[in-house]
Amino acid sequence: MDEINLRNYAYLGDAVWELFIREITIFKTQNAKDLHKMTTDKVNAKVQHELLLIIQGYLSTEELDLLRRGRNLPVPIARKSNQLDYRMATAFELLIGWWYQNDKIRLNEMEEILRELL
Repeated sequence: MDEINLRNYAYLGDAVWELFIREITIFKTQNAKDLHKMTTDKVNAKVQHELLLIIQGYLSTEELDLLRRGRNLPVPIARKSNQLDYRMATAFELLIGWWYQNDKIRLNEMEEILRELL
């Protein structure tokens, strides 16, 4: 199997994270507007950055290396105003995407930890 580049792991992780959050929010309301608000409150760079800071202590050396590499990816010019949040969110999404593609057991473990934080 060909190696996936880091940006693509982050792209995949973004989708996996949003699905994870949607799976939580659908049990909280039936109102579409409220569902959207609850989801977007958790699927944004600032929240992902905060969650990543909390879970860093649970990460292995390999995961910390992925985190570092994701954090150092170039930032699109339009995102420079909140560059740190965006970089950390990209690293968070990269980890989610990497776990989804390579280690579903670890993804499930981390989802349980993250569920407690939400």
